[in-house]
Order: sequence, then C-alpha cells, then structure tokens
Amino acid sequence: MDNKTNLIPLLDYIDPGSLSYLEWTQVGMALKHEGYLYSDWEAWSARDAGRYHPGECQRKWSTFQEGTSDIVTGGTIYQMAVEGGYVPPSDRELDWDDIYLDGKIIDPAWVEASPIMEPVTWHPGKEVSRYIETLFEPTETIGYVMQSRYDEERDKYIPSGKGTYSLTAGEILEKISKHGDDLGASLGDYNRKAGAWIRFNPLDGQGVSNKNVSELRYALVESDSLDVEKQAQIIRDLELPVAVLMYSGKKSVHAIVRIDATDYKEYQARVDKLYSICAKNGLQVDTQNKNPSRLSRLPGCERGDKKQFIIDTNIGKKNYAEWLEYIEAATDDLPDLEGLSDVWDNLPELSAPLIDGILRKGHKMLIAGPSKAGKSFLLIELAIAIAEGRKWLGYQCSKGRVMYVNLELDRASCLHRFKDMYAAMKGSSKPQSLENIDIWNLRGKAVPMDRLAPMLIRRAKKKNYAAIIVDPIYKIITGDENSAEQMAKFCNQFDKICTELGCATIYCHHHSKGAQGGKKSMDRASGSGVFARDPDAQLDMIELEMSKEMRKQEENKAVCAAVKCYLESTAGSTGIYWTDIPEDSRVMQQQCVAFCENMFTGEKAWRMNTLRKQIEEARRQAANLTAWRLEATLREFAPIHPINIYFSYPVHLMDDTGALSDIEPEAEKTPWEKGKEQRKKQAEKQKKDRIDAFEMTFATLNADGEEVSAQDMAEAMGVTSKTLLAWIGDTKRRNKVLAERFEKYGNESGGKMFIRKIEGDAQGAQD
Repeated sequence: MDNKTNLIPLLDYIDPGSLSYLEWTQVGMALKHEGYLYSDWEAWSARDAGRYHPGECQRKWSTFQEGTSDIVTGGTIYQMAVEGGYVPPSDRELDWDDIYLDGKIIDPAWVEASPIMEPVTWHPGKEVSRYIETLFEPTETIGYVMQSRYDEERDKYIPSGKGTYSLTAGEILEKISKHGDDLGASLGDYNRKAGAWIRFNPLDGQGVSNKNVSELRYALVESDSLDVEKQAQIIRDLELPVAVLMYSGKKSVHAIVRIDATDYKEYQARVDKLYSICAKNGLQVDTQNKNPSRLSRLPGCERGDKKQFIIDTNIGKKNYAEWLEYIEAATDDLPDLEGLSDVWDNLPELSAPLIDGILRKGHKMLIAGPSKAGKSFLLIELAIAIAEGRKWLGYQCSKGRVMYVNLELDRASCLHRFKDMYAAMKGSSKPQSLENIDIWNLRGKAVPMDRLAPMLIRRAKKKNYAAIIVDPIYKIITGDENSAEQMAKFCNQFDKICTELGCATIYCHHHSKGAQGGKKSMDRASGSGVFARDPDAQLDMIELEMSKEMRKQEENKAVCAAVKCYLESTAGSTGIYWTDIPEDSRVMQQQCVAFCENMFTGEKAWRMNTLRKQIEEARRQAANLTAWRLEATLREFAPIHPINIYFSYPVHLMDDTGALSDIEPEAEKTPWEKGKEQRKKQAEKQKKDRIDAFEMTFATLNADGEEVSAQDMAEAMGVTSKTLLAWIGDTKRRNKVLAERFEKYGNESGGKMFIRKIEGDAQGAQD
C-alpha cells in the first residue's frame, strides 16, 4: 500500500466491534507494516468498549514480526474500509488495491436534505402509541428499558438491566390511554439526560436475547457518519421499507426496516444485504445493531435538551422483497428494449474476427482437454499468435495486445516458457511485438473469480487488450462445478470482462475422468454443461492413439529433418549440401545417415558425432510425440473440420500429411468389456509366466545335456506329469508358443516320457 494514502481516516469506516479477533489483529499488523504507531491502533480499538482492554494493543503490537511470510499490508485496511462504505475519490485513478464497487445509486455529496423539525406540540404518550401500533400486534409481547447508567469509559448513558419484557402491546397501549403523556405512570420513570429504549421485534416473554425474539420482522439502520438530515434523506432516496423513522435525540436517526425473515439464517443474510447497500450509498451503518433483539430509542422521551420523536412511518417500499427488486432494477445497468423494425435497415456491424473462422473480438472461447495435454502451451502459442499477428492452428489471428493471466506456473517458469515457445514455434522469426504481451503472475495469490474479475478489469481498463487469456480456471472457480446455477454465475464474470473491456476472453478447463472418445466434444469438459453452452467458441482436445507404424514414420521424418537441418546449416563450411543426397533417399533415415557417415570421415568425423547427438534428440522427441484432435463447437461461424495436431514439447505442430485423420479416439468401455479385457490380460500374463517358468526349469535340469523326463519336470514345477504334458501337447489351450518350443517323445526301453527343446524361436519352429 502506498504510504501516501493516509490510513487513519479509513479506520472511521471500519467498526472494530464487527470484526473477528483475526481481523482485528490484521488491522494492527497492517498499521505496523505501514509505519504507524501502536497508539493509532489502540485509539481505534477503544471504540469497541465491550472488548477493549487498556494495554492489550501494546502487548500484541510487540509480537508482530516483520520479514515473515504472513505480511499484512495497508491494502487490507483499504479493502475493509471500502466494504464498510468508503468511496474512493472520483478525481483519481483507482489504485491496484482498491475494490471495484457497483450498485451505487446515490452520491451523498449531492443529497439535498430537508431539515428535521421537532413536533410543535409534544405528546409523549401519542409518540409511544404510534410507534407500538405501527410495529406490533396487540397480543405481542414488547421489551423496553427505562433505567440507565452512566458509562465513564464511553462517556455516555447506556441501558441498565434487561428492563420489562412481559407486557403485551395491548396492555401498554391501555396504560398509555389511561395515563396520557405521563410515561412514568405508564412505563416507569427514566433519566431525562439519558432517554429510554425499546426493542423493535416482539419477544416470547421469557427473556431478551435473540432466541427470545418471536418474529424476525425488523432490523435497525442507524448511522452517525453524516448529518442527521442527510441520513434521513438517503434512507428515503434508497426507498428502504421503513416502518418507523425516528430521531434518536443526538447524532443519528433510527430506521426500523421491514425484513420479514422466516429464520435466523435468512435474517442475517437480509440484514447483511441491507447494510451493504446502505454502505455503498454513503450511509455507514453501525454493524453492532445486527441482532434482532437489539434496543432502539423509545420515542416520546427526552434526551438532554433534545427529544426522541417519530419523523415518519410506513415510507419507502412495502416490504423487503419489493425493495430488493427496486434496488436491482435501479442498478442493473441493463440496456433498454429495442424494436427490430427500428434497426432492420441499419444493423450494427459484427465484431471483427480475432481468430478467423473461430472467434470474434469481444467474445469468449473455452479450450477443454485432459490433464497434461499441453493446454497451457496451446494458450501461450495463441497469445504469441495474436501479439505477432500470426496463424494459430492454421487460422489467422488479428494482431493486438494480450494479457496472459498465469494462475499455475511460478513466475520464472512462465517467463521462460514464453521465450522457449518463441524459439520452438515452426517458422517463427525473431519476436517483433513483445510489447503486445502482458503477463499477470498470480500463482499462490489467486482469488475467486467474482473477486478477481473487478480487479482484472481495473488493471486492464486503459490497456486496449484484444484478448485476455486465463489459464487455468480451476484455480478460481467459485462454488460447485457440477451446479448449473453456480457455474452460470461463474461464467457471467467472463461476460463482464468482455463487456467492460471490449476484448475476447479465452480460458481453459479440464476433462472429466475416463475415456472421452464416445462423447460429443461439448460434453467432455468436467462439471456442469454450462461450460460447453456458455462460450461462443469451444475447442475440445482429445488424444489419438498412434500405432507403432505411425511412430516409426514420425521417427523417420524427424531424423531426416535433423539431417537436413544440419547439412543446410553447415554447407558453407563443409561444401556438402542436402540436395547432394539422392531425392529418393531423402525420405529414408537409414540412407540419410549412411550418406553422412560416408561424407564425414577422417578429420570430419567430429561432425558426424555432432550430428548423431542431434539425431538422437530427434528420435527422443519423436518417441515422446503425442497426437491430438481439436473439435470445435462454434456459435458465430460455420462448423470447421477437426484439427489434427502433434504435441512435440513445447509446441503443437499441424498434421500436414493427414496421417491422423483416420484415427478414432478411444471410447469409454462398458463394464463387461473392461472385465473381458482384464481377463485377457491376466491370461496372457499367466501364459508368459508359465513359459518363463518352464524354460527356466528345463534349463536347470538340462544343464549337463542329458535328457529331461516329464516326471522330473513336473516335480520341479509342482504339477502332475499329465498336466505338464497337456501344456505342451494341447495347442488349443492358449499354449501354442510352448508347444512349438518343446516336444515330447517316448522312450520304449525305459518306459519314460521325455521332453526335448526345439532350437530357434516360435516362428522358427513353425518354419
């Protein structure tokens, strides 16, 4: 956090009483880190009189150590202040630690407030009756406190004791009707310096805690951060569903707001929403008033030289639901309806393509694929293609600026990967437009997408990006990825980025588990189907199984290419050219290598050693080559043919020969197919183990060259002679190789059956 930002005023927007112990210590750590004194922390902490203990801040301050991994900066205080209602000055550019706010419909600086006037005639009894009749049913129990005591630490009068909580609204109204404006006779005497208090929700008559609230009907909105006239006007302008709006007799107005919650959880959620919207519109609410059993000021009482009185009743919207609908409508920023006839002859221009035939500028694209498919490499290739205005997967990209949001790699690895990619891309020249690529390294610092999106928008606002690439999204997913509702909200953040910045958003996601060949391309991504339906373009990657013959061909091509590259790079000094090799031999690695071995002899032998190292590297890369197919689901363009590519670390290469076009991806097998395959593998293993054991036993018994009897072999292998001879003789029992390697024959004189090994392998035995 920049120390030019004074943090002390921001503390006015943070209520220490509403913070957890951890949040309270974070404020102290941030102040110390930014060079403030412990007394600044203590002065702020003292506002929470219920938990403040003199000297505790100083003791805790000494335990905050600089140089640790748990640094808390002034940005934490800034964020808390903004969440508490602080609005950054509009005449400065937003800081990187600012929080992006929306939903604001009132500017407190422009609020024109009317003065609040005390009643001309003072009738305490009528004030109390009006309050009770507005908020309660006659049979509901009410809690109020007339007694008070002076709190020296807070320099104010506070309620003393639990007060009365056994009378119904009807009973109290009856007393007031009898005694008129004599509240002492109706409710009890009170200190006119202190005033009196009443609970705004009905009770069960058994106590005054939250659990004794019988109806979660109202919440209290109280603030003293503005003049009381402005407070009242903001409450009116926000159309809060206020049952009673009253003056507290000092620095605030009290608004008793309709909440009508069915349970405590809903009450908390609605009050949090209410307070949040008030704060965003300049009304900093005292968060200590969240409890439904909280006391408010009792109208009709005097408080020093002021009076506590009702300003108005039943203002704003009728209820919470209607008010929330109004707020959402007032802040939705949605466009107006338009008639088709009005634009029929003057249609807007379509967004220009960012990737020809695949993606338009300002649209969204998802790349999905299995783990370790090279998705990140593919996205980096795309970033480079857009930055340089090159082709990507054979499709031309419009040149523009790119932000690459790196959520997975450490900073050094990410930067090296970009440089390695530039060097390895086929046909690439020296980078011409590095200034078009910005990288935001967030490994270990990522936040959920609903928080990341506004931060990203703020940083990118003036950069004029053509595309923002987010890699990968599993790091920032909020909610259950199998929930359509939650993933729709998640994907809406990408819409927000596209709309706010006018750029394309490109991101990647992983496949679900299992083979994917039997699924449609748009159904392979893990989680909800929203991932497939939401983007304007989806490219799905699936691996293709290369045969041994194909791998041999790729190895052959790689070796020939390595020889060609070497000869072309050294021709100037050796006088030996690639074209010196006969044309028919240039596509056969044996002939290419043999040619070089004949040319690089004697004093040139070292060149052959160098070439051999390059050939071995080419063979290694060919051995690690994987094949992939990208299938596209497009909203804006006509369908395209599947794109077949090879992944040769670290780049993807187009299948220019069409060798991959006939390969079908592996489909998920049924349970019975999996069982059959497993049984087959087990049988093959048993057969191999049996042959190995047979040969080892035979070699041991035949060490001196003597004949080996079937009985000796059977005993050594732990089976009967009959079983052993069946293994050898019965070629129908999946032991064909065994039968072809050995033969049995009888010895008439000894009456024994012997086993003899046939020389040569199985194929030789058949021949």
